[in-house]
Amino acid sequence: MAMNMMVLVVFLLILYSHIACEDHLVKSRIHAPHPPLQKYRQSGSIIIGGIVSHSFIVANSIAFTTKPPAASFEDLCVVPKNYQHILALAFAVQEINENLQLLPNVTLGVCIYDSYFNAQRTYHATILLTSTLEIFVPNYLCDTQNQLIAVIGGLDLDISLHMATVLDIYKIPQLTFSPAPVMNDKTPGLSFYQMVPQEALQYEGILSLLLHFGWTWIGVIVMDNDNGERFVQTVLPVFSQKGVCFAFIERIPTLSFVTEFMDIIEDGVKINDNMMGSKANVVVIYGESYSMSFFRWLPVLSVENKLAGKVWIATAQVEISAFPYQRHWDVELFHGAIAFRYQFSYLQRFHKFLEERNPLNTIKDDFIKKFWETVFSCIFLNVTGNYVDGGICTGEEKLESLPLPFFEMSMTGHSYSIYNAVYVVAHALQAMFSSRRTYGTVLVRGRPELQNEPFWQLHHFLRSVSFNNSDGDKISFDESRKMIAAIDVINLIVSSNQSFHKVKVGRLDPQAPPDKVLTINDKVIRWNSLFNQAQPLSVCTESCYPGYSKKVKEGEPFCCYECIPCPERKISTQKDMHDCYDCMDTTYPNIKHDFCIPKARTFLSYKEPLGISLSLFALSFALITALVLGIILKHHNTPIVKANNRNLTYILLISLLLCFISALLFIGHPEPVTCLLRQTAFSIIFSVAVSSVLAKTIMVVLAFMATKPGSRMRKWVGKRLANSIVASCSLMQASICSVWLATSAPFPDVDMYSVTTEIILECNEGSVILFSCVLGYLGFLAIVSFVVAFFARKLPDSFNEAKFITFSMLVFCSVWLSFIPAYLSSKGKYMVAVEVFSILASSAGLLVCIFAPKCYIILLRPELNNRGQLVRR
Repeated sequence: MAMNMMVLVVFLLILYSHIACEDHLVKSRIHAPHPPLQKYRQSGSIIIGGIVSHSFIVANSIAFTTKPPAASFEDLCVVPKNYQHILALAFAVQEINENLQLLPNVTLGVCIYDSYFNAQRTYHATILLTSTLEIFVPNYLCDTQNQLIAVIGGLDLDISLHMATVLDIYKIPQLTFSPAPVMNDKTPGLSFYQMVPQEALQYEGILSLLLHFGWTWIGVIVMDNDNGERFVQTVLPVFSQKGVCFAFIERIPTLSFVTEFMDIIEDGVKINDNMMGSKANVVVIYGESYSMSFFRWLPVLSVENKLAGKVWIATAQVEISAFPYQRHWDVELFHGAIAFRYQFSYLQRFHKFLEERNPLNTIKDDFIKKFWETVFSCIFLNVTGNYVDGGICTGEEKLESLPLPFFEMSMTGHSYSIYNAVYVVAHALQAMFSSRRTYGTVLVRGRPELQNEPFWQLHHFLRSVSFNNSDGDKISFDESRKMIAAIDVINLIVSSNQSFHKVKVGRLDPQAPPDKVLTINDKVIRWNSLFNQAQPLSVCTESCYPGYSKKVKEGEPFCCYECIPCPERKISTQKDMHDCYDCMDTTYPNIKHDFCIPKARTFLSYKEPLGISLSLFALSFALITALVLGIILKHHNTPIVKANNRNLTYILLISLLLCFISALLFIGHPEPVTCLLRQTAFSIIFSVAVSSVLAKTIMVVLAFMATKPGSRMRKWVGKRLANSIVASCSLMQASICSVWLATSAPFPDVDMYSVTTEIILECNEGSVILFSCVLGYLGFLAIVSFVVAFFARKLPDSFNEAKFITFSMLVFCSVWLSFIPAYLSSKGKYMVAVEVFSILASSAGLLVCIFAPKCYIILLRPELNNRGQLVRR
């Protein structure tokens, strides 16, 4: 219901505006009837034609006739800004006629018609120019004294194309002061001389502007015509390739009949709703010269006026203009907009020319009175002195008092292009006359005879024209007959009195390198007040900061994404990176994953607490072992020492001493020698120790078996068997180690991957299989010793070591079984520490479990150290 009410209100506003525009024009035509077509005429021997777009036809279309009814043609609304185009053309012709150096003895004339932004009127005006008469006689040249040599126009692409359809038949050059129509299969062979830079420069400028400010989520508004559709189909895909996405693409319908108002209002409300509901703060508008007048309707369609927070980017073709009824409409919507403007120069002579314009003393200008009445809201008295209610035009009104959307005292970009177009024709004419050697030779009444001049040859000279105009700007065409010139970037400032100011903030240079086409001064740009003078942000998703990567949301444009933290070992150092990348092997990511930190080089050192602790542990037990050995040697003749095979005891203690010392090979910086020795030395020495324990256990068993009557085991009891067991078991381990060293010896290496933050200096074991065989063989010896000792634990001997060996082997096996999971789950230097600890713990277990009872008896209970205790009944 609210929607329908708003549409009805806006419809009434539009209808009122339409009626107000017509009412003003009806008042003016009561006493000042207009001819069928408005024109500006200035006689000359050579005529330059012009077709401008000064008025909109707002009534229903009428039939195309040779002399349309005056009343029908007067149902129109003036676009006052475009009157300057007429004056620019007239001023240029006047300036050339006053120049004695350019085309002397030749008088240029001008004939200008209005296209009314209408195809029929454009065709009509173009054919009138080719006839050079007031009457409409198509395809007849009835005035041989005033020859048409070129036509300047039109303002929009459609108008230019309609003109070209007729002019191409007569090979009359056409100079456009707007982008020329794009050639396709429907328009083959049409030649345009475009007085503005190629439109592709503006497309490149818009894209550079968007990328410069990081605006990747934008809206686009185009006119609903072929030009707008071409922009959408050909230009916007290029923007997408550079990372720009589109929140919406809207098409504004063009106005043809009053009966279409309701549909246009509904479309406008939908467009307005889409823009207000969009996160895009930047809107690119591509349209015709009059498009700005349509965009001024948007605040009317917006109840809350939320559109004031947008940054508008407009092409140079879109003029800052307004219809008469929009004089007092709010324009805050466009404050802070960025627009492109065809480069121009301030001509003081043109400013003076405008100041001298007076509708009361100007003849052969059908435009000026209607323009004057429109912009100053007054009417002229007719010749009878009758008038209607309202202000009377005196002719003393000042053009400089008009707001910028109605008129500018300095040349606009389009007007400057028209001014240069006239000079291009003049220079081409002079070059043609000089080349034919007829200039100044055949004279009629002091003027060149021009009746038989083949002016179609002017095309050749137009293509190669090159000169500096009166203000010093170089004028020339490229190979596609488009003007070579820069384009200004301007910032539109709306003051408190609703007046516009244009501030130049940048430039597009077509001859600059691709990455320097756009130069812009961010500091002088004034943004819309809703942005609090901060640079606006227009993105679908906030930037992904370093340490994150972008992941496109499924089913949405690629500019809409999620920010995913970089995985382990990867970083991103810039905003909005599509992927994280790995650090070098020698570095690792910081906590935020936004830069790489050099890895520390680590190994089990003597200088760190863990290394110091293990070293002290090894040295302490080595010292204890040496003390035990000393005690045993001192009491070597006592029963307890003799009863347990002294030689094996010595071998076991010495091997344990060496085991404790060999643990020190695992601590410190890995060197080639230490890497070769530490595993092999440990395994061989440990094999000697375990085989000694095994031999002691076997000898105990054999000794008791030999005491039985008739036992044949007596011949096995002796030192030879014990030594053979130790030697054979040790040689087997030595053989495995020899093969290991010969085939795949350990070597110093670095491990960069096990620990994220460290480079581990380690000894690579070479062959994992042989290393496993070494440890497996030790395990095998320990298990055999444990089993034999277990069965001999109950032999009747006070000094029987079997029970102690059983317990020591149990400790030994427990340590090394625990070693396997602990070793595999550790990384870096802690793997080495686990192995060192296992060596020390298992060696200490053998030492304590086997020799602690002996030392206790020898030192604390010497009374038990006698033969009486050998046999326990």
